[in-house]
Amino acid sequence: MAYTTIDNPLDYFETVIWTGNGSARDITVSHGTNWIWGKRRNGTNAHWLMDTVRGVDKRLISSGTDVEDDPSTAILTAFNSNGFSLGTNSECNLNGATYVGWSWKAGTSFTNDASSTGIGSIDSTGSVSDASGFSIVSYTGTGSNGTIKHGLSTTPKMIIQKNRDETQPWWTYVESIGAGGQLRLSGTDAEGSDGGVLWNSTAPTSSVFSVGDNTGTNGSADKCIAYCFAEKQGYSKFGSYTGNGNADGTFVYTGFKPAFVMRKRTDATANWTIIDNKRDTFNLADAKLKPNLNEAENDDSSNGVDFLSNGFKTRTTDTEFNADGGTYIYMAFAENPFVTSTGVPATAR
Repeated sequence: MAYTTIDNPLDYFETVIWTGNGSARDITVSHGTNWIWGKRRNGTNAHWLMDTVRGVDKRLISSGTDVEDDPSTAILTAFNSNGFSLGTNSECNLNGATYVGWSWKAGTSFTNDASSTGIGSIDSTGSVSDASGFSIVSYTGTGSNGTIKHGLSTTPKMIIQKNRDETQPWWTYVESIGAGGQLRLSGTDAEGSDGGVLWNSTAPTSSVFSVGDNTGTNGSADKCIAYCFAEKQGYSKFGSYTGNGNADGTFVYTGFKPAFVMRKRTDATANWTIIDNKRDTFNLADAKLKPNLNEAENDDSSNGVDFLSNGFKTRTTDTEFNADGGTYIYMAFAENPFVTSTGVPATAR
């Protein structure tokens, strides 16, 4: 039985941590970075998201509805074949401050003229790694229902999207909620129903995703960006689980030892949270950052998570993470597959 399609997850995803020194410098990653999501850990600075498709100087902030900007003091100065280069902005490199960056590789550029290819109805460009199931998709909205090529050969389970030109939320498609639902990365709201205006009540396919006539996902003449994720066995997982309200919490099988888990309760108001294997190198993993807030890292051990060889297990009764009967969605990426393609098992930490 094959347990994974990717033996070394570091080829496509890695968490990196660093301490600022106030001088321009390179941060080394195990792959060429195409999307970097960063945050100062010990300060109330915003989460910043930058990618190779929009360009090194273009920042988006996950904790608000802000339009894309170009900071006067550089956050990044280059995307490199082995990471990225920092500027001197306090959001990434204040002397003595601590930071984390979550880095993904896409890497293969694509351009789709919808009228020529017959794929979708709205032109798109981007960068894609079909091997890891990740694509970055840029498009210009039309204000009318449409479809957009995402570059992958399999159907995305999750899409995180932002209108770059308007003060609009980050809208998030999750398979378990469906294309008629709405969920904001930039907010605490429970899942809602959008009447089809965000995703046109149409689930993604193996070639395109759909948008409705809402300004958030498809404002007329507005530049938009979408991060699309398809599942890859032994490397990534996008799903949901039900809490049990017990400190011996729900176990979630992923098929790998996690390196990164982002979660949100969807049947009630709650924050998004991110935990990873570099800020916490042993169990419990309890160093949390919240994408919808600018707050500093919180490491309350009363609501931690165990990273196991084949999934994760919540160890709290806190309703934000484990309410009895509560519904939670998650996205997770691997440190190691449960078993490699050559039969080497992951070890618990």
